[in-house]
Amino acid sequence: MMTYAAPLDDLAFLLHRLFAVEKADIPGYDELDPDTTAAVLGEAGKLAASALAPLNRAGDLEGCQFENGVVRAPKGFKSAYDAVCQGGWTALDLDPDYGGQGMPTLMNSLTGEIFAGANMALNMYWGLTHGAYAAIHTHGTPDQKATYLPHFATGDWTGTMNLTEPQCGTDLGLLRTKAEPREDGSYAISGQKIFISAGEHDLSENIIHLVLARIPGAPAGVKGISLFIVPKFLPTEDGEPGPRNGVSCGAIEHKMGIHGNSTCVMNYDEATGFLIGEPHRGLRAMFTMMNEARLAVAIQGLAQAGAALRNAAAYAKDRLQGRALPKPANPEAAADPLIVHPDIRRALMDMRAFVEGGRALIIWDAMLIDRAHHSDAEAEALASLLTPVLKGFLTDKGFATAVEAQQVFGGHGYTEDWPMSQFVRDARITMIYEGANGIQALDLVGRKLAADGGAPMRRFFEEIRTFLREAEGETDAEFKTAFLDPLKSASKDLEAAVMSFMRTGMTNPNTALAGSTDFLHLFGLTCLGYMWARIARAANGETAFDQAKRLTARHYMTRVLPETALRRARIEADPEPLMTMPEEAF
Repeated sequence: MMTYAAPLDDLAFLLHRLFAVEKADIPGYDELDPDTTAAVLGEAGKLAASALAPLNRAGDLEGCQFENGVVRAPKGFKSAYDAVCQGGWTALDLDPDYGGQGMPTLMNSLTGEIFAGANMALNMYWGLTHGAYAAIHTHGTPDQKATYLPHFATGDWTGTMNLTEPQCGTDLGLLRTKAEPREDGSYAISGQKIFISAGEHDLSENIIHLVLARIPGAPAGVKGISLFIVPKFLPTEDGEPGPRNGVSCGAIEHKMGIHGNSTCVMNYDEATGFLIGEPHRGLRAMFTMMNEARLAVAIQGLAQAGAALRNAAAYAKDRLQGRALPKPANPEAAADPLIVHPDIRRALMDMRAFVEGGRALIIWDAMLIDRAHHSDAEAEALASLLTPVLKGFLTDKGFATAVEAQQVFGGHGYTEDWPMSQFVRDARITMIYEGANGIQALDLVGRKLAADGGAPMRRFFEEIRTFLREAEGETDAEFKTAFLDPLKSASKDLEAAVMSFMRTGMTNPNTALAGSTDFLHLFGLTCLGYMWARIARAANGETAFDQAKRLTARHYMTRVLPETALRRARIEADPEPLMTMPEEAF
């Protein structure tokens, strides 16, 4: 059976001892005192443990049911979804002008990890709606905002993102869905979309699809794509669901994981759609939603790793196998628990170092986003730079962590009698959807590094240099050797990789692109090194909690962070064998 409990102690430490959020100069953060955050996160944890987590396994086994165009979510999902909506969790950080609670992005990110860790498939139904809300809030007309946003806030209506078609995934220039103008200003949308998460279900009374399509005469390629709102039921004048629109579900996908979430083939047959923003500028509006979704997926990857770690640690303490060396830990028992064995401890420490460091990184990024929402251009640029790093690194490592946790269970981890298979299967999609991780790496190296003449990357390095200067003046030599020197070394590896791209990128772009995934991981490792150095500095007490933090930080610095040297070597390696292998030899 799956065990779940929200990481409330860790979140409290990160919020109030590491980042001191209530003292941050970010509007609204002065209200995030320890009592307030504990109350909000505590209630989220109770809801996750009592209503969401018990349905995770059942939803995986039952899956979604499709019959005659109707999709039914697994048993219990509707009542759990209603409990989420009634608790106001769908409106936590939304605009109060449209029914939101107006809390910072930070709090939505933290509750997002709690809910996704308890039941990722169920969480997706309202998680995707948040992105649709952002796209309409940013790019919609006043009437569109008034029509859709209050319903999104209550959860009465949910939202989707429709990009992919059978012939085009990443390459949206191949998109074929058409949008024919009508005399009343609406458009007739015709085409087919695939892999649409929560495209059809029975949890909400209406589903609002955001659909990419081409208007006749539009420029070729991605410059000719527009974005449309296509409701399942067309809203009436009083804002309630009206006539059924020409959109239907043709099938649901049979997937490796997230069985409780409906992944649909959506057919548009002259469905009525309403343009968002300007014609042919749809990708700009869609990427408002996409960037939100990528950060949400990063949180999903971390959440699955955290849930898997919790179950693996509990199993390792309980399962009796073998004997500790040089003498038994528990001579009176038939065997010792798995936790005594060095390799099990190595696995658990690797997992812990990733999960707790990644959680800190999510908080730092959310704080940057909240700064950006208040017109901090530097924070916005740095958050943009970090988006592909978080999405790619946290999901790659999140999946690897789920696999490592499964390994702790041995043969039991491979059976469906335990929850570990589901963590692995659910985590796997995070590396693929919202832009496969190879695309994240290409985006990072090909676009984000050079943005604004490299200013965001310089800002990141200055962030680390500032921390190192301050910490070196306030800590002893032992702290410097254990934590600051490894971070300094990793930062130098990252700087060397950037310089390598600058030297070769213009003359031989394949050199840079061949090293893009290694660079993404090098960047992610360095980010976690920065987080762990800060954590070690903040965990300066003598409690068991603080001691465990410092030990985990030391483990990361000595056994994980040195991987940056390997990644740098691979980036600087000659890509000639990779690029000259004849196609027929593959």
